[in-house]
Amino acid sequence: MPACNITNRPGRGRARPHYMLKKKPNVDRIFHALGDATRRAIVEKLSEGPISVSRLAEPLDITLAAVVQHLQVLEESGLVRTEKIGRVRTCRIEPAGLSAAAQWIGERRSRWERRLDRLGDLLAEPDEDD
Repeated sequence: MPACNITNRPGRGRARPHYMLKKKPNVDRIFHALGDATRRAIVEKLSEGPISVSRLAEPLDITLAAVVQHLQVLEESGLVRTEKIGRVRTCRIEPAGLSAAAQWIGERRSRWERRLDRLGDLLAEPDEDD
């Protein structure tokens, strides 16, 4: 993925900064982002409420630059949103990203529950040999 901050979209007018493009959460990116223990810890901390990047970095045993890189992955996945006001960058959970993951899991859960219910019904039927 290019590290470019401006996205040129042929035939669609002017280039727009990447943060202005509203992306639909991508389940693959969400699960990739959550596949890292540090990023899960960041999401867990953000579930308590918005917090600055520097405060978020304090309990983690990594550099501020590493925290920023993890936040970039989380932001690109749609799980986290950051906003810079003055000199402070504040992070918060993006509910749409978590909802997309929950929906994906829920769809598979309900499918497997139906299958297991059918299997249970089949196993509960009396044997015809008896």
